Amino acid sequence: MRDLAEGVTRFQRDVHPAKADLFAHLTTHHAPHTLFIGCSDARVVPELITSSEPGELFVVRNAGNLVPAYTPAPDAMAAGIEYAVAVLGVSDVVVCGHSGCGAMTALAEAHDLSGVPAVARWLRHAEASRARTPARGDVAALVRQNVLAQLANLATHPSVARALAEGTLTAHGWVYDIATGGVETVTAGHGPAVSAA
Repeated sequence: MRDLAEGVTRFQRDVHPAKADLFAHLTTHHAPHTLFIGCSDARVVPELITSSEPGELFVVRNAGNLVPAYTPAPDAMAAGIEYAVAVLGVSDVVVCGHSGCGAMTALAEAHDLSGVPAVARWLRHAEASRARTPARGDVAALVRQNVLAQLANLATHPSVARALAEGTLTAHGWVYDIATGGVETVTAGHGPAVSAA
């Protein structure tokens, strides 16, 4: 906790004053351009990966960067997606998987998740991804298939479907490599294509 407190002190002393105009603007303006759906893995930091400033990304994170298909039941993911698309009017949405994902590793290698039942239930949202991955244990392939499956689920959300149909929203699938810093764009039927290195 001391490290966090010291970090806050450094932020207040060095970072916030250097960006005073930006933070003053952000007190009354909230207009991010991108909804970034990523994994809650501590090694994946969307603002760092994309060199984004405060206010540019609307970030929603969870274990495995999963997007449950839309249902009318209360759902934190659905609420975040709907708010970003329908209220904030983001123009882009990124679903970002990553190398070494613990959630995808657990699925690919069929780990015993009986000790973490909430995690096991949550990861059921990736069953279609696992079914589309031919080789058991191929974590990298599952990560890519999962990004594609979550993009498909994303399109079931009414606000997203409407914005996609109107051409006001573009969806992107990414896979971030922790070791190299590389980012690949993943598209259905075309395989991965390098978008950044």
